[in-house]
Amino acid sequence: MKEVSQPRIPNFFIVGTGKAGTTSLHRYLQQHPQIYMSPVKEPSYFASEIRGDRLGKAFQRNIRRQSLELPKHLKDGLPVKPLGWLVSDWDDYLRLFQQADREKAIGEASAAYLWSETAAANIHARMPDARIVMILRDPAERAFSQYLHQLAVGLTKSTFRQHIEECARGGPREMGIYFPFLEIGLYHRQVQRYLELFPRERIRIYWFEEAWRDPARLLADLFEFLEVDPGFRPDNSRKHLERRAPRWAALNYFLKEWRLWYPLRALVPKGLRSGVRQVAFRQGRSLKLDPEDRQYLVDYYSEDVRNLAKLLDRDLSAWLR
Repeated sequence: MKEVSQPRIPNFFIVGTGKAGTTSLHRYLQQHPQIYMSPVKEPSYFASEIRGDRLGKAFQRNIRRQSLELPKHLKDGLPVKPLGWLVSDWDDYLRLFQQADREKAIGEASAAYLWSETAAANIHARMPDARIVMILRDPAERAFSQYLHQLAVGLTKSTFRQHIEECARGGPREMGIYFPFLEIGLYHRQVQRYLELFPRERIRIYWFEEAWRDPARLLADLFEFLEVDPGFRPDNSRKHLERRAPRWAALNYFLKEWRLWYPLRALVPKGLRSGVRQVAFRQGRSLKLDPEDRQYLVDYYSEDVRNLAKLLDRDLSAWLR
């Protein structure tokens, strides 16, 4: 009788934070022959707060669109759920790792695991020996980057100041563009949860402002932490989800709210799409946080930053300027 092999499960997690390069990191790790990464990024299984019925309508719509892509990622011929990208069932979670073979390191990346109040304990309950990877970023810059992403995908048309003031006012706790937008940057308690559950030597903390200055060094260090060949050099020439913002926010919002953007894009010949994007969006370094908005966020995050600095014995004064 043929022995049924046990399903492979992750032994490391990239837990966040959001807008700190975790998508690029996920893609680079996929290239290593000794690492298997979940083909789906952000399944968020261990974050009990993140379930379809707790999402705002706009977020639900995005997840439904993402979930249409699941068959080509899972490649098992089985049906997928309308909101299947957010995994809530253990058997569905195991499907993400069914193609893992003899890789030494098996991982997944869900940036919400750092913010989540439940993920650290849920991961520890299933995989107490897991390795934990986190990248922390200046919370004001992180928030601005998330805003630009929401603006680009048509989730908001507000100015940044309007957006953060609305977030600070509080309101419904359903997950959407306003919650947990600011809360994601309150790192002190988030990091502490992992330190209380996992041995310090099984947690690797990187700092966005330093780590991405030298991606090759970052990856070599991470490979060593994961106990795979540190000499492997992935192609890290391409960055993923680089910041951009629509030149006409209201028009962009209208086209995506009414689901006109993708049909219109399909009408543009592929050779012209890059030029159209350059006209429709402003890119990269031209998008900077206004000093007054930064001060607003520095005031919001200052106490938490000081607590984090004490927790990790790290000089974080640059985040307070």
